[in-house]
Amino acid sequence: MTLTYTPAANLGDSCPNFTLPSVDGQQMGLEDWKNAKVLVVMFISAHCPYVQAIEGRLIQLAASYSSENVQFVGICSNDWTNFPEDSPENLLQRWQEKKYTFPYLIDETQEVAKNFGAVCTPDIFVYDHRQKLAYRGRLDDSWKNPHQVHHEELRQAINQLLNHQTISNKQIPSMGCSIKWK
Repeated sequence: MTLTYTPAANLGDSCPNFTLPSVDGQQMGLEDWKNAKVLVVMFISAHCPYVQAIEGRLIQLAASYSSENVQFVGICSNDWTNFPEDSPENLLQRWQEKKYTFPYLIDETQEVAKNFGAVCTPDIFVYDHRQKLAYRGRLDDSWKNPHQVHHEELRQAINQLLNHQTISNKQIPSMGCSIKWK
């Protein structure tokens, strides 16, 4: 496991266009969420301990915005040949067991991750209603222990966008396992 931090964000960049299969067999993409007030694109995986530690909080956070027109999307871009926990079948099983409240997409070619500039899991990108990058950073200030969370940066960024407020350019990077490239 290689600890990787996300680089500084290019705030204001347009969300890369993509269409990918979901773990439950649908084709989904950026066009499906063009009317979202906020779009949260998360590069995640099943085998990464950093994602496993925050997975429940991500699911709860997404559920808490279900009536706010905030769309969460998970994407797994890992090479599942060498990391079978991240195979489509295993992702579907985890998605069902954990009761994910958002789509989980499969980036088999890894082109979507490359287009986003994603480097690790979790790598979290938040786009405003114009699909412009407004936040790239961590979920909160305690990836390992939910009882030690004092600052929920992702929730704060979403709330600021929903309230038409400016998000600070000072954003704390997310950290996690490097994407497992082919």
